[in-house]
Amino acid sequence: MLPSNDPFDRGTQAQDQALADELEALIVTTVDRPGAVELRPVDQDSLRALLRRQASTLTVVTAPGLSAGRHLPSLPPAGFTATSFTSVSTDPPLVSFRLGRESSRWPTMARAEHLAVHLLAAEQQEAARILAAGGIDRFAAHPGWDTGPFGVPLIGDALAVLLCTVVRRIEAGDHTIVLGAPLAFGAGPDGDPLPHHRGGCTTAYGPWPSPW
Repeated sequence: MLPSNDPFDRGTQAQDQALADELEALIVTTVDRPGAVELRPVDQDSLRALLRRQASTLTVVTAPGLSAGRHLPSLPPAGFTATSFTSVSTDPPLVSFRLGRESSRWPTMARAEHLAVHLLAAEQQEAARILAAGGIDRFAAHPGWDTGPFGVPLIGDALAVLLCTVVRRIEAGDHTIVLGAPLAFGAGPDGDPLPHHRGGCTTAYGPWPSPW
């Protein structure tokens, strides 16, 4: 059998380590000029800390509860905050987010056929706090739910809501990337988003004044 070119294939771990060793040997860890970028080998903790510097609009993803099926248990509805939401394609329309497979919400997301993505408004910090909390019934703790098409839970007053059908799930390391095709959207009052930065909610400033 030919060696796999899949970077996530565990059979390539020895090759990956050899590449990492070669890269580490090439990395310049001392620089002579001020302001130059110092490159260092990547490890899990440093990568996580670095990515916390990226600001993004906080989103909430929801999926309906699922009835028991053949050899499958019933599952509760799922709702969680996500900072990985992004547009993938406009033709055809596709969006994506990712979720760790160790998450308590993953069993529902692994079987859900439909879901909703909510772009939170600046005033929805309490909803974000509840949806990010662990060990609670998020749907009981937050009163602002409606039931949308296909039984998908919807949060009111969001800047925007996308109702999607799941078209593909792609395993990537310890997470799974979920691709959704938007079926319908709702737009709330135009306002400031709820940005997420350095592990918490922050504020959005208005546009920079144009110099022209």
